[in-house]
Amino acid sequence: MPTYLFLNGVGQVRVGMTVAEAAKASGTRLAGDPPNNSCYYVKPEKEPKQVGFMVTEGRISRVDVWRKGKITTLKGAKIGNTEARIKSLYPGQIKVTPHKYVKGGHYLTFVPNDRADRNYRLIFETDGKRVTQFRSGKLPEVEFVEGCS
Repeated sequence: MPTYLFLNGVGQVRVGMTVAEAAKASGTRLAGDPPNNSCYYVKPEKEPKQVGFMVTEGRISRVDVWRKGKITTLKGAKIGNTEARIKSLYPGQIKVTPHKYVKGGHYLTFVPNDRADRNYRLIFETDGKRVTQFRSGKLPEVEFVEGCS
């Protein structure tokens, strides 16, 4: 069964949950850096292993999809898609900005029209041609280029 990335989470895990709530919702232990600072990541011990959850102020604030896997958005966007494909899946809602570290690369940011979702984003990172990773979550954390660094 495929796992979908939403604006506000992945699978059964939602932005705003505590790590314990997210572990219960995902059905697997979430392990990671000890929570010794205000921002850290946890990852599922079981599937889906290609995701990481950013935790800020003790709650999930963002979901990162790093490696090729079965995770897609509800519209079918995934790692390996072309920039044109992403733009066609979200017509008129993608803001393109230059990538901070990848020469020729871009951030393709989905900006939702729905007022209820105005504090969330879906961001696809590309090498200038194809999606290399993507993430979703709440502002401002979803826009942190270096994650927790």
